[in-house]
Amino acid sequence: MSEIPGLAHRRAAAVAQGVGGKNIFAARAENAELWDVDGRRYIDFAAGIAVNNTGHRHPKVMAAVMAQAEAFTHTCFHVAPYESYVRLCERLNGLVDTGEENRALCLTTGVEAVENAVKIARAATGRSAVIAFTGAFHGRTMMGMALTGKVKPYKAGFGPFPSEIYHAPFPNELLGVTVEDALRGLDEILTSDVDPQRVAALIVEPVQGEGGFNVAPPEFLKALRALCDRHGIVMIADEVQAGMGRTGKMLAIEHSGVKPDLVALAKGIAGGFPLSAVVGKARIVNAPHPGGLGGTYGGNPLAVAAANAVLDVIEEEGLLARATAIGETITARLTALAARSGHEAIGDVRGLGAMVAYELVTDRSTKAAAPELTGRIVEEAEARGLILLSCGTRANVVRLLPPLTIPDAVLAEGLDLMEAAIEAALPLQRDAA
Repeated sequence: MSEIPGLAHRRAAAVAQGVGGKNIFAARAENAELWDVDGRRYIDFAAGIAVNNTGHRHPKVMAAVMAQAEAFTHTCFHVAPYESYVRLCERLNGLVDTGEENRALCLTTGVEAVENAVKIARAATGRSAVIAFTGAFHGRTMMGMALTGKVKPYKAGFGPFPSEIYHAPFPNELLGVTVEDALRGLDEILTSDVDPQRVAALIVEPVQGEGGFNVAPPEFLKALRALCDRHGIVMIADEVQAGMGRTGKMLAIEHSGVKPDLVALAKGIAGGFPLSAVVGKARIVNAPHPGGLGGTYGGNPLAVAAANAVLDVIEEEGLLARATAIGETITARLTALAARSGHEAIGDVRGLGAMVAYELVTDRSTKAAAPELTGRIVEEAEARGLILLSCGTRANVVRLLPPLTIPDAVLAEGLDLMEAAIEAALPLQRDAA
């Protein structure tokens, strides 16, 4: 007898309904595979939302955490600092190219990194306004939601939000929003809504995550860099989902050649343990007074040990090149599927490295969104033993985030399951039409 109905009932009776979740109750996981409480195997193309880039329970990560647990699990870095935190900051400072000497701090969650980046920018500039972009996702705190450019499910019903947050258009080739359109919209904000001399920071995802894996064109990022330089605005790259090797480079912004002032990191940084970081130019990061940054759990010793091991694994196992290879395999399969007769619902295939998505439409001419089809594909995939995630401001994008350590055979099996899910869902879409 399945344990899942009973667990689902207990969840409904005990857990806040606002905490969404699939009906997959995990029992164990290894690399790119997960088994539920009934013993059913799944191939994991979610990786904990780009957290397990080095796979579930990578042996080197687990060994580092167990060794740290034998020493101590918590002191609070403010109370009794430890060498591993310092070493991780040294390594992150060396990995992030801002063009200047860097400093870093460790925190716990992605949105905490984002909020601290904003705090640092405000302290460094003496300004208060922040510019973000449509389709952005920067977290679920009040500031995170204010910066986020997607209403449902993140912002609906939770306002009012912090003031002096402005949203500029983000380029979207599928929907006809060009780089020129986006820059024109940004210029209108700086002309009509806020004095550039009041803007502390501009925060951008080089690849939008929840927004639908929209890749920022290099010329767009270069124009943002020039604008920030012109007005003394701090440029923050939110690399929470796209960073740590996911796109084939350590940071997604590296593909453009643009050097940010500050970078927010999280998710894949610690192989499944809660950790985030802000890394950036020393003259900016050092602006807040001592005691103005940090937190009780920020840079937890177990998570820091995991992060140092993750950096080792990325280098030793060549995971940047592996991310590129995985992305090429996925993109080739999706592009071939989209070219087949009867598969016109696949309106776009896009991404960078092993951060790939496809957008589903009811009509390629009108680009009308197909969120129902998107949901059916995710459900059909789960029924076949494949974990997929949807995203997009129109809820019509399926994103693929397999661990960068996934074996070729498991990747191929997962893509076969995804194709079968699409084939099963498409007739239902046609019948509904």
